[in-house]
Amino acid sequence: MSALDLKAKPFAVDPGELLNALPYPILTISPQGKVADANAASEGFFEMSRTMLLRRRLDEILPFGSPLLGLVDYVRTRGATVNEYRVDLGTPKIGMERVVDIHACPAPGDAEGVIIMLQERTIADKMDRQLTHRGAARSVSAMATMLAHEIKNPLSGIRGAAQLLEMSVPDEDRSLTRLICDETDRIVKLVDRMEAFSDERPVERERVNIHAVLDHVKRIAQAGFARHIRFIEVYDPSLPPVWANRDQLIQIFLNLVKNAAEAIGEDAIEGEIELSTAFKPGVRLKTTASATPVSLPLEFCVRDNGPGVSPDIAEHLFDPFVTNKASGTGLGLALVAKIIGDHGGIIECESHPRRTTFRVLMPMYSQTDGRSTAAV
Repeated sequence: MSALDLKAKPFAVDPGELLNALPYPILTISPQGKVADANAASEGFFEMSRTMLLRRRLDEILPFGSPLLGLVDYVRTRGATVNEYRVDLGTPKIGMERVVDIHACPAPGDAEGVIIMLQERTIADKMDRQLTHRGAARSVSAMATMLAHEIKNPLSGIRGAAQLLEMSVPDEDRSLTRLICDETDRIVKLVDRMEAFSDERPVERERVNIHAVLDHVKRIAQAGFARHIRFIEVYDPSLPPVWANRDQLIQIFLNLVKNAAEAIGEDAIEGEIELSTAFKPGVRLKTTASATPVSLPLEFCVRDNGPGVSPDIAEHLFDPFVTNKASGTGLGLALVAKIIGDHGGIIECESHPRRTTFRVLMPMYSQTDGRSTAAV
Protein backbone atom coordinates (compact mmCIF):
# COMPACT_ATOMS: atom_id res chain seq x y z
CA MET A 1 0.00 0.00 0.00
CA SER A 2 1.41 3.39 -0.98
CA ALA A 3 1.77 6.43 1.23
CA LEU A 4 -0.98 8.08 -0.86
CA ASP A 5 -3.37 5.23 -0.03
CA LEU A 6 -2.60 5.58 3.67
CA LYS A 7 -3.22 9.30 3.53
CA ALA A 8 -6.55 8.76 1.76
CA LYS A 9 -7.80 6.47 4.54
CA PRO A 10 -7.32 8.27 7.84
CA PHE A 11 -7.81 6.31 11.03
CA ALA A 12 -10.89 7.47 12.94
CA VAL A 13 -12.50 6.38 16.20
CA ASP A 14 -16.02 7.21 17.30
CA PRO A 15 -15.80 9.60 20.33
CA GLY A 16 -18.32 7.51 22.25
CA GLU A 17 -16.31 4.33 21.71
CA LEU A 18 -13.16 6.16 22.74
CA LEU A 19 -14.69 7.25 26.07
CA ASN A 20 -16.01 3.75 26.73
CA ALA A 21 -12.54 2.29 26.09
CA LEU A 22 -10.99 4.42 28.84
CA PRO A 23 -10.64 2.67 32.24
CA TYR A 24 -11.53 5.82 34.20
CA PRO A 25 -15.12 6.88 35.04
CA ILE A 26 -16.08 10.00 33.04
CA LEU A 27 -19.33 11.91 33.65
CA THR A 28 -20.85 14.95 31.97
CA ILE A 29 -22.99 17.01 34.36
CA SER A 30 -25.67 19.33 32.98
CA PRO A 31 -26.23 22.89 34.29
CA GLN A 32 -29.19 21.47 36.26
CA GLY A 33 -26.94 18.96 38.03
CA LYS A 34 -28.16 15.89 36.14
CA VAL A 35 -25.87 13.24 34.68
CA ALA A 36 -26.00 14.05 30.96
CA ASP A 37 -23.59 11.32 29.84
CA ALA A 38 -21.46 8.56 31.34
CA ASN A 39 -18.95 6.08 29.96
CA ALA A 40 -18.75 2.34 30.62
CA ALA A 41 -16.24 2.68 33.48
CA SER A 42 -18.76 4.86 35.35
CA GLU A 43 -21.20 1.96 35.44
CA GLY A 44 -18.65 -0.21 37.20
CA PHE A 45 -17.57 2.49 39.63
CA PHE A 46 -21.07 3.49 40.75
CA GLU A 47 -22.48 -0.05 40.32
CA MET A 48 -25.32 1.37 38.26
CA SER A 49 -26.23 1.05 34.59
CA ARG A 50 -25.78 4.00 32.24
CA THR A 51 -29.56 4.19 31.83
CA MET A 52 -30.01 4.55 35.60
CA LEU A 53 -27.19 7.11 35.84
CA LEU A 54 -28.78 9.30 33.16
CA ARG A 55 -32.02 9.39 35.15
CA ARG A 56 -30.40 10.86 38.25
CA ARG A 57 -28.85 14.02 39.54
CA LEU A 58 -25.27 13.88 40.74
CA ASP A 59 -26.35 14.61 44.32
CA GLU A 60 -28.60 11.52 44.18
CA ILE A 61 -25.74 9.10 43.53
CA LEU A 62 -23.30 10.70 45.98
CA PRO A 63 -23.63 10.96 49.78
CA PHE A 64 -24.82 14.22 51.30
CA GLY A 65 -22.02 16.77 51.54
CA SER A 66 -19.73 14.88 49.14
CA PRO A 67 -16.67 17.00 48.23
CA LEU A 68 -17.31 16.25 44.55
CA LEU A 69 -20.54 18.30 44.65
CA GLY A 70 -18.67 21.36 45.91
CA LEU A 71 -15.99 20.82 43.29
CA VAL A 72 -18.57 20.81 40.49
CA ASP A 73 -20.08 24.07 41.80
CA TYR A 74 -16.61 25.61 41.91
CA VAL A 75 -15.87 24.68 38.28
CA ARG A 76 -19.30 25.93 37.18
CA THR A 77 -18.99 29.34 38.91
CA ARG A 78 -15.30 29.95 38.16
CA GLY A 79 -15.18 28.39 34.69
CA ALA A 80 -11.81 26.89 35.59
CA THR A 81 -10.28 23.42 35.47
CA VAL A 82 -9.70 21.87 38.91
CA ASN A 83 -7.71 18.82 40.01
CA GLU A 84 -8.16 17.45 43.53
CA TYR A 85 -6.34 14.44 44.89
CA ARG A 86 -7.18 11.68 47.38
CA VAL A 87 -10.88 12.46 47.75
CA ASP A 88 -13.09 9.85 49.42
CA LEU A 89 -16.29 9.21 47.43
CA GLY A 90 -17.30 6.11 49.39
CA THR A 91 -20.96 5.20 49.86
CA PRO A 92 -22.65 2.17 51.48
CA LYS A 93 -23.51 0.91 47.97
CA ILE A 94 -20.13 1.11 46.24
CA GLY A 95 -17.94 0.70 49.34
CA MET A 96 -17.29 2.80 52.40
CA GLU A 97 -13.85 3.86 51.18
CA ARG A 98 -13.29 4.80 47.51
CA VAL A 99 -10.37 7.20 47.32
CA VAL A 100 -10.00 8.93 43.95
CA ASP A 101 -8.21 11.75 42.17
CA ILE A 102 -10.75 14.10 40.58
CA HIS A 103 -10.20 16.05 37.37
CA ALA A 104 -13.05 18.47 36.53
CA CYS A 105 -13.37 21.06 33.77
CA PRO A 106 -16.09 23.13 32.05
CA ALA A 107 -17.89 21.28 29.26
CA PRO A 108 -16.99 22.65 25.78
CA GLY A 109 -19.78 24.81 24.37
CA ASP A 110 -21.69 24.90 27.68
CA ALA A 111 -20.46 27.36 30.26
CA GLU A 112 -22.38 25.69 33.10
CA GLY A 113 -21.87 22.07 32.13
CA VAL A 114 -19.03 20.15 33.82
CA ILE A 115 -17.00 17.12 32.77
CA ILE A 116 -15.62 14.92 35.57
CA MET A 117 -12.96 12.20 35.38
CA LEU A 118 -12.26 9.97 38.40
CA GLN A 119 -9.03 8.06 38.86
CA GLU A 120 -9.23 5.55 41.69
CA ARG A 121 -6.22 5.58 43.97
CA THR A 122 -6.61 2.05 45.34
CA ILE A 123 -4.35 0.24 42.88
CA ALA A 124 -1.69 2.96 42.87
CA ASP A 125 -1.59 2.97 46.67
CA LYS A 126 -1.38 -0.83 46.71
CA MET A 127 1.65 -0.72 44.45
CA ASP A 128 3.34 1.84 46.70
CA ARG A 129 2.64 -0.24 49.80
CA GLN A 130 3.86 -3.44 48.16
CA LEU A 131 7.22 -1.81 47.43
CA THR A 132 7.40 -0.71 51.08
CA HIS A 133 6.52 -4.22 52.33
CA ARG A 134 9.18 -5.80 50.14
CA GLY A 135 11.78 -3.30 51.24
CA ALA A 136 10.94 -4.08 54.86
CA ALA A 137 11.14 -7.82 54.16
CA ARG A 138 14.60 -7.38 52.65
CA SER A 139 15.68 -5.48 55.76
CA VAL A 140 14.46 -8.31 57.97
CA SER A 141 16.25 -10.78 55.69
CA ALA A 142 19.58 -9.08 56.38
CA MET A 143 18.76 -8.85 60.08
CA ALA A 144 17.82 -12.54 60.22
CA THR A 145 21.13 -13.59 58.70
CA MET A 146 23.01 -11.52 61.27
CA LEU A 147 20.88 -12.78 64.18
CA ALA A 148 21.32 -16.41 63.21
CA HIS A 149 25.10 -16.01 63.29
CA GLU A 150 25.52 -13.61 66.22
CA ILE A 151 22.75 -14.76 68.60
CA LYS A 152 21.96 -18.45 68.19
CA ASN A 153 25.48 -19.64 68.99
CA PRO A 154 25.79 -17.63 72.25
CA LEU A 155 22.26 -18.72 73.21
CA SER A 156 23.30 -22.33 72.87
CA GLY A 157 26.13 -21.68 75.32
CA ILE A 158 23.84 -19.88 77.77
CA ARG A 159 21.35 -22.75 77.71
CA GLY A 160 24.10 -25.33 78.25
CA ALA A 161 25.46 -23.35 81.22
CA ALA A 162 21.96 -23.12 82.73
CA GLN A 163 21.52 -26.89 82.45
CA LEU A 164 24.83 -27.48 84.23
CA LEU A 165 23.86 -25.04 86.99
CA GLU A 166 20.52 -26.80 87.41
CA MET A 167 22.28 -29.92 88.64
CA SER A 168 24.13 -28.09 91.44
CA VAL A 169 21.72 -25.40 92.69
CA PRO A 170 19.19 -25.88 95.52
CA ASP A 171 15.69 -26.98 94.57
CA GLU A 172 14.25 -23.53 95.27
CA ASP A 173 16.57 -21.97 92.66
CA ARG A 174 15.93 -24.46 89.89
CA SER A 175 12.93 -22.46 88.69
CA LEU A 176 15.39 -19.71 87.72
CA THR A 177 17.58 -22.03 85.65
CA ARG A 178 14.42 -23.45 84.06
CA LEU A 179 13.38 -19.88 83.23
CA ILE A 180 16.72 -19.25 81.52
CA CYS A 181 16.29 -22.40 79.38
CA ASP A 182 12.69 -21.54 78.46
CA GLU A 183 13.55 -17.99 77.46
CA THR A 184 16.55 -19.02 75.36
CA ASP A 185 14.33 -21.58 73.59
CA ARG A 186 11.77 -18.85 72.91
CA ILE A 187 14.41 -16.55 71.42
CA VAL A 188 15.78 -19.35 69.24
CA LYS A 189 12.27 -20.00 67.87
CA LEU A 190 11.90 -16.31 67.08
CA VAL A 191 15.22 -16.25 65.24
CA ASP A 192 14.24 -19.43 63.36
CA ARG A 193 11.09 -17.70 62.13
CA MET A 194 13.09 -14.67 61.05
CA GLU A 195 15.51 -16.90 59.12
CA ALA A 196 12.67 -17.65 56.72
CA PHE A 197 13.13 -14.10 55.40
CA SER A 198 16.73 -14.80 54.41
CA ASP A 199 15.84 -17.65 52.06
CA GLU A 200 16.51 -16.12 48.62
CA ARG A 201 16.34 -19.34 46.61
CA PRO A 202 14.01 -19.27 43.58
CA VAL A 203 10.52 -20.56 44.34
CA GLU A 204 9.84 -24.01 42.87
CA ARG A 205 6.47 -23.54 41.18
CA GLU A 206 3.94 -25.66 39.34
CA ARG A 207 0.30 -25.48 38.26
CA VAL A 208 -1.82 -25.58 41.41
CA ASN A 209 -5.57 -25.90 41.90
CA ILE A 210 -6.26 -23.12 44.41
CA HIS A 211 -9.60 -24.68 45.39
CA ALA A 212 -7.85 -27.87 46.51
CA VAL A 213 -5.47 -25.74 48.58
CA LEU A 214 -8.31 -23.77 50.21
CA ASP A 215 -10.26 -26.96 50.95
CA HIS A 216 -7.17 -28.43 52.62
CA VAL A 217 -6.68 -25.28 54.71
CA LYS A 218 -10.37 -25.28 55.68
CA ARG A 219 -10.19 -28.90 56.89
CA ILE A 220 -7.15 -28.13 59.03
CA ALA A 221 -8.85 -25.05 60.49
CA GLN A 222 -12.15 -26.82 61.22
CA ALA A 223 -10.31 -29.64 62.97
CA GLY A 224 -8.61 -27.21 65.33
CA PHE A 225 -8.54 -23.46 65.89
CA ALA A 226 -11.65 -22.64 63.79
CA ARG A 227 -13.98 -25.46 64.82
CA HIS A 228 -16.50 -22.90 66.17
CA ILE A 229 -16.57 -20.82 62.95
CA ARG A 230 -18.81 -21.23 59.91
CA PHE A 231 -17.03 -21.25 56.54
CA ILE A 232 -18.57 -19.82 53.36
CA GLU A 233 -17.11 -20.71 49.96
CA VAL A 234 -17.62 -18.43 46.95
CA TYR A 235 -15.54 -20.07 44.24
CA ASP A 236 -15.26 -19.43 40.51
CA PRO A 237 -15.37 -23.01 39.12
CA SER A 238 -13.80 -21.94 35.80
CA LEU A 239 -10.69 -20.47 37.42
CA PRO A 240 -7.41 -21.46 35.70
CA PRO A 241 -4.53 -22.89 37.77
CA VAL A 242 -2.25 -20.61 39.76
CA TRP A 243 1.50 -20.62 39.06
CA ALA A 244 2.79 -21.23 42.57
CA ASN A 245 4.37 -23.50 45.17
CA ARG A 246 1.59 -25.58 46.74
CA ASP A 247 3.17 -25.90 50.20
CA GLN A 248 3.77 -22.18 50.40
CA LEU A 249 0.19 -21.46 49.31
CA ILE A 250 -1.01 -23.63 52.19
CA GLN A 251 1.27 -21.69 54.53
CA ILE A 252 -0.12 -18.36 53.24
CA PHE A 253 -3.79 -19.20 53.57
CA LEU A 254 -3.45 -21.15 56.80
CA ASN A 255 -1.87 -18.03 58.30
CA LEU A 256 -4.62 -15.76 56.94
CA VAL A 257 -7.42 -18.07 58.12
CA LYS A 258 -5.80 -18.42 61.55
CA ASN A 259 -5.58 -14.63 61.84
CA ALA A 260 -9.24 -14.37 60.83
CA ALA A 261 -10.26 -16.94 63.45
CA GLU A 262 -8.27 -15.15 66.16
CA ALA A 263 -9.84 -11.84 65.17
CA ILE A 264 -13.33 -13.34 65.48
CA GLY A 265 -12.48 -14.81 68.89
CA GLU A 266 -13.22 -18.11 70.61
CA ASP A 267 -16.45 -16.85 72.21
CA ALA A 268 -18.08 -15.62 68.98
CA ILE A 269 -21.49 -17.17 68.30
CA GLU A 270 -21.93 -16.09 64.66
CA GLY A 271 -18.33 -16.11 63.47
CA GLU A 272 -17.92 -16.46 59.70
CA ILE A 273 -14.94 -16.80 57.40
CA GLU A 274 -15.54 -16.47 53.67
CA LEU A 275 -13.11 -17.95 51.16
CA SER A 276 -13.57 -16.65 47.62
CA THR A 277 -11.85 -16.90 44.25
CA ALA A 278 -12.38 -14.81 41.12
CA PHE A 279 -10.83 -13.95 37.77
CA LYS A 280 -10.05 -10.22 37.56
CA PRO A 281 -8.15 -9.36 34.35
CA GLY A 282 -6.48 -5.99 33.93
CA VAL A 283 -4.09 -5.90 36.90
CA ARG A 284 -0.43 -5.80 35.85
CA LEU A 285 2.54 -5.23 38.14
CA LYS A 286 6.28 -4.98 37.67
CA THR A 287 7.74 -7.01 40.52
CA THR A 288 11.19 -7.93 41.75
CA ALA A 289 10.50 -11.46 40.51
CA SER A 290 10.13 -10.28 36.91
CA ALA A 291 11.79 -7.62 34.79
CA THR A 292 8.58 -6.99 32.84
CA PRO A 293 5.05 -6.26 34.09
CA VAL A 294 3.21 -9.44 35.07
CA SER A 295 -0.52 -10.01 34.76
CA LEU A 296 -2.18 -10.87 38.09
CA PRO A 297 -5.69 -11.98 37.13
CA LEU A 298 -6.31 -14.48 39.95
CA GLU A 299 -7.93 -13.02 43.06
CA PHE A 300 -8.18 -15.05 46.29
CA CYS A 301 -9.86 -13.53 49.34
CA VAL A 302 -10.14 -14.42 53.01
CA ARG A 303 -12.92 -12.39 54.62
CA ASP A 304 -14.08 -12.44 58.26
CA ASN A 305 -16.75 -10.69 60.33
CA GLY A 306 -14.49 -9.85 63.24
CA PRO A 307 -14.02 -6.36 64.74
CA GLY A 308 -11.51 -5.27 62.09
CA VAL A 309 -7.90 -4.10 62.10
CA SER A 310 -6.94 -1.21 64.36
CA PRO A 311 -6.47 2.00 62.30
CA ASP A 312 -3.19 2.54 64.16
CA ILE A 313 -1.53 -0.42 62.44
CA ALA A 314 -3.59 -0.77 59.25
CA GLU A 315 -1.03 1.00 57.02
CA HIS A 316 1.84 -1.09 58.41
CA LEU A 317 0.08 -4.43 58.78
CA PHE A 318 2.59 -6.32 56.61
CA ASP A 319 5.67 -4.73 58.16
CA PRO A 320 7.76 -6.96 60.45
CA PHE A 321 7.09 -6.74 64.21
CA VAL A 322 3.72 -4.98 63.74
CA THR A 323 0.93 -6.77 65.64
CA ASN A 324 -2.01 -6.09 67.93
CA LYS A 325 -1.77 -9.50 69.64
CA ALA A 326 -0.45 -9.55 73.17
CA SER A 327 1.62 -12.68 72.47
CA GLY A 328 2.28 -12.09 68.76
CA THR A 329 5.69 -11.59 67.14
CA GLY A 330 4.45 -9.55 64.17
CA LEU A 331 6.23 -11.83 61.69
CA GLY A 332 3.32 -13.92 60.35
CA LEU A 333 1.84 -11.40 57.91
CA ALA A 334 5.28 -10.05 57.01
CA LEU A 335 6.30 -13.56 55.98
CA VAL A 336 3.04 -13.99 54.04
CA ALA A 337 3.76 -10.75 52.14
CA LYS A 338 7.30 -11.93 51.37
CA ILE A 339 6.15 -15.32 50.03
CA ILE A 340 3.48 -13.70 47.86
CA GLY A 341 6.04 -11.15 46.63
CA ASP A 342 8.44 -13.99 45.75
CA HIS A 343 5.63 -15.40 43.59
CA GLY A 344 5.27 -12.07 41.81
CA GLY A 345 1.92 -11.34 43.47
CA ILE A 346 0.54 -8.78 45.91
CA ILE A 347 -1.58 -8.86 49.06
CA GLU A 348 -3.76 -6.10 50.44
CA CYS A 349 -6.07 -5.71 53.42
CA GLU A 350 -9.33 -3.76 53.51
CA SER A 351 -10.76 -3.58 57.00
CA HIS A 352 -14.07 -2.35 58.36
CA PRO A 353 -15.97 -3.48 61.45
CA ARG A 354 -17.43 -6.95 60.76
CA ARG A 355 -15.87 -7.05 57.30
CA THR A 356 -12.11 -7.49 56.98
CA THR A 357 -10.78 -8.77 53.66
CA PHE A 358 -7.30 -10.01 52.83
CA ARG A 359 -7.04 -10.00 49.03
CA VAL A 360 -4.26 -11.91 47.23
CA LEU A 361 -3.57 -11.31 43.52
CA MET A 362 -1.43 -13.96 41.81
CA PRO A 363 -0.28 -14.91 38.27
CA MET A 364 -1.97 -17.84 36.56
CA TYR A 365 -0.22 -20.87 35.13
CA SER A 366 0.71 -20.64 31.44
CA GLN A 367 2.00 -23.27 29.07
CA THR A 368 5.56 -22.98 27.78
CA ASP A 369 4.27 -21.42 24.56
CA GLY A 370 2.70 -18.59 26.58
CA ARG A 371 -0.93 -19.70 26.20
CA SER A 372 -3.04 -19.85 29.34
CA THR A 373 -4.30 -23.25 30.34
CA ALA A 374 -7.83 -24.50 30.53
CA ALA A 375 -9.89 -24.01 33.65
CA VAL A 376 -9.12 -26.00 36.76
